[in-house]
Amino acid sequence: MLVKFKFPLAILGFSCALFSIAKAETITGAGASFPYPIYAKWAGLYEQETGNRVNYQSIGSGGGQQQIIVKTIDFGASDDPMTEKSLNQNQLLQFPAIIGGTVPVVNIPEIKSGELKLSGKVLADIYLGHIKQWNDPAILQLNPNLSLPDKNILVIRRSDGSGTTFGWTNYLSKVSSEWKEKVGEGKSVKWPVGQGGKGNEGVAAYVKQLKHSIGYVEYAYAKQNGLAWISLQNASGKFVQPSSETFMAAANNAKWDETAGMGVILTHESGEKSWPITAASFILIHKNADKPEQTKSVFAFFDWAFAHGKNAALELDYVPIPDDVVHKIKEKWKTEIKDISGKTLF
Repeated sequence: MLVKFKFPLAILGFSCALFSIAKAETITGAGASFPYPIYAKWAGLYEQETGNRVNYQSIGSGGGQQQIIVKTIDFGASDDPMTEKSLNQNQLLQFPAIIGGTVPVVNIPEIKSGELKLSGKVLADIYLGHIKQWNDPAILQLNPNLSLPDKNILVIRRSDGSGTTFGWTNYLSKVSSEWKEKVGEGKSVKWPVGQGGKGNEGVAAYVKQLKHSIGYVEYAYAKQNGLAWISLQNASGKFVQPSSETFMAAANNAKWDETAGMGVILTHESGEKSWPITAASFILIHKNADKPEQTKSVFAFFDWAFAHGKNAALELDYVPIPDDVVHKIKEKWKTEIKDISGKTLF
């Protein structure tokens, strides 16, 4: 699904005094569907409070990376952090904008949301095609008090290049040596089984329509579509539910400074409350700004989001970027972004 937001844009002054926007301009971004619900919410609030125009298209992380590289958009968005080599090769700055969680969702009429317990190993075996029935002994062992149907499991996965898929397959590679060896991780992989949906939107729609299916989506999509999620066993052996609290627990020990491009991967983190498939979503922008006013407008939007978008993020069960990390991000804006003459913008 391709959705465009069009709002009027106006000049805005910021308390941090980093920005001075000379004229109203539209900013365009595209990429990950994982953060789309919060970016859409921020865009609406940004319009109401400032009059600024933001146009973000949910096309998948792969598309976001491709479009920012060829400069068809002002900023790209990806849940699959680019490597230091790729960032340097394309002269891109990368920074985290939001933290959330990917959740396995199921359509089993007999089961309520959060009732079904699964381990990472069982999830991997389902997506490898080894576990084919909902009443398989491996699932029954984890759920002795549930009446599970004697029905085939219909596996749903992404069909497009996806940062959500990167986080999902990265997690499965950590909990299953067979998955790591046979399938591996990436925005796109050679899936052993299943049918594909485009975007988090497409996967959510398939799972909602098809009984006895399983898929994976960002948590906000599960809630918005009324999908049942599972209770997932984490690295500490505890079964946990997805929430901003469990996402935050997974992000607590993130070493942002020790990772190139701040590209921290938060899957299978330790901690009794940690959600196993937590992820940050990243923004990509060119370090050499050939359209300085557009670039300033992009930073103005994210500066506003960091300062005023926290409550909106929490309402959608995302986790805002911590203030100390935001400070480090803004320092990178001031030191690493330059115009074509080589002067810093701020």
